Amino acid sequence: MSQQYYGGQAIIEGVLMRGATTFAVAVRTASGEIRLHHEPLKAWIYTSRLGKLPFVRGLGLLWEALGLGVRAIMWSADIAAQDLPLDDDDGDSEDRETLRFQGPLAWGTVALSFAFGIGLFFLLPTLVSGWVAEFFGASAYTDAAIEGAVRLVLFALYFFAISFMKDIRRMFGFHGAEHKAINAFEAGSNLSVSDVQRHSVQHVRCGTSFILFVVVISIILFFPLSFHGVEPAWLALLLRFASRLLLLPIVAGIAYELIRFSARHQENTLLRIFIQPGLWLQKATTRTPDDEMVRTAVAALIPVLESDGVEVDPATRTLLSDRVVLSSMTS
Repeated sequence: MSQQYYGGQAIIEGVLMRGATTFAVAVRTASGEIRLHHEPLKAWIYTSRLGKLPFVRGLGLLWEALGLGVRAIMWSADIAAQDLPLDDDDGDSEDRETLRFQGPLAWGTVALSFAFGIGLFFLLPTLVSGWVAEFFGASAYTDAAIEGAVRLVLFALYFFAISFMKDIRRMFGFHGAEHKAINAFEAGSNLSVSDVQRHSVQHVRCGTSFILFVVVISIILFFPLSFHGVEPAWLALLLRFASRLLLLPIVAGIAYELIRFSARHQENTLLRIFIQPGLWLQKATTRTPDDEMVRTAVAALIPVLESDGVEVDPATRTLLSDRVVLSSMTS
């Protein structure tokens, strides 16, 4: 039987954790309470045999980011909105309940964010490289090299820029807490806050490394697809855009398998060199978490582990029980 790999992602004031059969979301409120939601994984990418096949299972990471991740972020934003202070002294709790991140506003924001990411990291480099190649009369190979270079630069600049935002830096703290909790579990450590804090904020299977792998692999796969010589020019550009979007699932599948393989063979020197850039990049997307962040990450991990039949130290569960409130995350 293959080893079960646990993972998740940081959200607003919280952490999402995913196991073999369930996922859990823990969000810390302003009062210090931890709101916890736990439910079975139902998407075919998790439940079907097809979804567990090599190169197909990588789509699970994309689905997690676009499906589970979006739901979790919307729920955590909802909780954060309810925690906002009222503007006047006469407000009541009913006013606070109107601060909801849901409906058309929420999904419209998600759609725009997704479109922005695709446009910035996939379409814009294609457009820029096409313009540059045409202006200088560059070859198809030079065109492809420019596209790859622009994509890598944009990727690095994006993470560098958002790392200065206060709210994002706090989310990166929860990202570090997620890594610490999973590292502690995989090392066989106790899941107490003090023990978890001893572990690294970096992890070889991090989504940041996955995205970097996607960018690098896309450069290689897109290299021969410049469509030079296709007329008219708008058709060549359209074909380039379409090829990038259609190949994205394939790129994701390859990236996941490489990360999974490298995670199982970290003792190999060549593989350590191979995964090192992703670990370096994680220094920009993780921060050392405080104890409350770690406690929140552990609160999300415990129900996922127990659903998979993993025994959790009773003392750890007791320490969390007085802080965790079960809640419901609507679809």
